[in-house]
Amino acid sequence: QVQLVESGGGLVQTGDSLRLSCAASGRTFSSYAMGWFRQALGKEREFVAGIGGSGGSTKYTDSVKGRFTISRDNAKNTVYLQMNSLKPEDTAVYYCAARWSYYRDYVSSSLDYTYWGQGTQVAVSS
Repeated sequence: QVQLVESGGGLVQTGDSLRLSCAASGRTFSSYAMGWFRQALGKEREFVAGIGGSGGSTKYTDSVKGRFTISRDNAKNTVYLQMNSLKPEDTAVYYCAARWSYYRDYVSSSLDYTYWGQGTQVAVSS
């Protein structure tokens, strides 16, 4: 089983930056596609960004393209979400997710991830 622990959330102002981290407990981290999701108060959980096991394939939801960057360090079993130019509409609980895949370029933007972290709160004030 894979355990995921998010960190790096906090309260920031519009235009600020944050870097979220997700540490995984697995020993075959590169075999997992990783994703970041977020859920704002009163809204459905939505896909934010995803990355394949090798780190060479990424996908973003339109609202964060050009502002957010997902990356991973397989030697550290960690995936990151660099968030720049934050807006109040980015306020949400951010969740890290993992899904095993034979294909190292596989990226999922759906809710079919197998493992989920507990989330970290990001609040952006205007």
